[in-house]
Amino acid sequence: MKICFATNNQKKIEEVKAALPSNIELVSLKEIDCREEIPETTPTIEGNSEQKALYVYQNYDTNCFADDTGLEIEALNGEPGVSSAMYADQIMGSYRDSEQNMKLVLKNLNEEAQKGNTNRKAQFKTVFTLIIDGKQQQFEGIIKGKIIDTPRGKDGFGYDPIFVPEGYDQTFAEMSLSDKNKISHRAIATRKLVDFLNTSI
Repeated sequence: MKICFATNNQKKIEEVKAALPSNIELVSLKEIDCREEIPETTPTIEGNSEQKALYVYQNYDTNCFADDTGLEIEALNGEPGVSSAMYADQIMGSYRDSEQNMKLVLKNLNEEAQKGNTNRKAQFKTVFTLIIDGKQQQFEGIIKGKIIDTPRGKDGFGYDPIFVPEGYDQTFAEMSLSDKNKISHRAIATRKLVDFLNTSI
């Protein structure tokens, strides 16, 4: 079966493809000739995931799944959350710039620390929305950890260089893809998605 993953982020595609069974052919938005910016206008991670999947299914008539992911930091009242990809856009004048997003997170955490709030606890949350033949399912993955003061590591993407998962000393950006795929939020959600596909297709 061919299923479109509603993204052109090659690192995301590689992470998910590594976990999918061989009978599933994964294609990107580019491969179905979807070139436009897909709307992400809801106030929740779950809502954005559903919105993207519905857009692809309804406009391109193809089975698909979409994800939305957010980094939720306790000291920042859950921010950047649903705005994770665009956290620094208005303040730093950037557009989906991971480095600027991390800088803003660290700046805001430092300001909280100066007020006496030194809580660095955070979690990554991914929600997949799968649509096959019009039927919709959602799968969630969460991993808890903490935010460190200085980015470390060259791999990964997004906030990976400043996030250390619980029980580990390495950031996601310092881990190999195979190690990250065993524990990450996206890996957890992907396993749930794969289990569903294996039992339903």
